[in-house]
Amino acid sequence: MSFIIREGQEKDVQAVLDLITELAVFEKEPEAVEITVEDLLRDGFSDAPKFKLFVAEEENVVIGIALFYERYSTWKGKAIHLEDLMVTESKRKIGAGKALYSAVLKYAYENNFNRVAWEVIDWNINAVNFYKSTGATYLNDWSVVQMDKENLEKYIQNN
Repeated sequence: MSFIIREGQEKDVQAVLDLITELAVFEKEPEAVEITVEDLLRDGFSDAPKFKLFVAEEENVVIGIALFYERYSTWKGKAIHLEDLMVTESKRKIGAGKALYSAVLKYAYENNFNRVAWEVIDWNINAVNFYKSTGATYLNDWSVVQMDKENLEKYIQNN
């Protein structure tokens, strides 16, 4: 293994943002990323961080991330949402993605979480098959629902 997995640090935020942007391009939404380095610093490294982060690092370069946060399930209790699992394209297939995934699952297990959940785009067959191979349940009958800031504002103004 030519890389290490460690907790993310403030010094990593530019690399984290770069990987988030690379993921948006991969998911065919290159203009979707609105956050900044400052947002990541404030939201991830303040007294009350909004997320946790593992990074895969090779020769002092961040090549992958797993960004996640705690949430609560009314059915299961303590849960984790895995927001992004990303390895830069040139470093895929070396095991960094699986190592990051394993770090999140180990964190969940060791901290007594009852579930880890995430979304995956249905056309990303490699990811779907990987997750299924690890024992994750793929929920075909559930859809992701979101309301962006613009529509949230419209709703509040009209209701």
